[in-house]
Amino acid sequence: MSDFVFVVYSNALSVPILLFCCLLFHRRRFPPPLTLSILCRIFILGFISCSTQMFLFVGIRYSSPTLASAMTDLVPAFTFILAIISRMEKLDLKAGSCRAKCIGTIVSIIGALIVTIYKGPQIAFASSTFKILDENLRSQISNWVIGGFLLAISAVSIALFYVVQTSIIRDYPAELMLTFICHIFVTMQSSIVSLIAERDPSAWRLKPDVELIAVGYSAVLVLAFRGTAHAWVLHKKGPVFVAMFKPVAIVIAVVMGVTFLGDVLHLGSVIGAAIIAFGFYTVMWGKAKEEIEDMTTSGIDSSSHKDPLLQNKSTQV
Repeated sequence: MSDFVFVVYSNALSVPILLFCCLLFHRRRFPPPLTLSILCRIFILGFISCSTQMFLFVGIRYSSPTLASAMTDLVPAFTFILAIISRMEKLDLKAGSCRAKCIGTIVSIIGALIVTIYKGPQIAFASSTFKILDENLRSQISNWVIGGFLLAISAVSIALFYVVQTSIIRDYPAELMLTFICHIFVTMQSSIVSLIAERDPSAWRLKPDVELIAVGYSAVLVLAFRGTAHAWVLHKKGPVFVAMFKPVAIVIAVVMGVTFLGDVLHLGSVIGAAIIAFGFYTVMWGKAKEEIEDMTTSGIDSSSHKDPLLQNKSTQV
């Protein structure tokens, strides 16, 4: 089964699951009415999601899951940049929190470039069986660079997805319904792309083995559950907060890739991932400090509003 067909099947399976959840959740409280403007924006959101999944799976095929997880560490940086452009985040270089977020963004980008361009010597070796299977694909450095480029595009797309989804949720605060409609559009769009890219009927054949388990896992946990959870947190906390947790995937991917997929771990991946993690935590520290500063400022403002009232009462007495 090809990557394009996998995207179609996983999104198509998530649609009835989300439909059942919508009927269960909205049986007493109806969602807000859909307008043509909201529907068009959800269609664009679905196109971004479809493109992200396509670039991600093709990029993994050209490189490895470890590199894919390392490149997703760029999502907080790209999300921060797009959030500033869309005025969802403040940019005040005089504040230490803002400087920390900017420095962390630059450091994360440098780390991702190291992971993509510099492979370095091997520090973990796969078994000979997996090495023979992946020899034609991963022996060429050009494929590694192409895969890194595609994964970088997917990271930008994920960041754009978060920002666009946040803007839609502010106008249409129904996370479950939004996710359901979005995956309908993704299924339609990915089906058109797959019909053009995959002319061989055998590529559409779904075997009752690991492929079926992968499709079910992606549909239930990744698209339906995680997609709805992301939409809810985006509504409550914003895009940068959600993107902060992306770098955790690098640790899981390295362990799973080396253990089960026979991935070869290179020194460049370790160095780049460490730099990206440092940039990520710098951004997270800046974000936490910014929230503390905002709470302090709001507390001062509220107390300043109360002071004149106290002064008036003391004057009258």
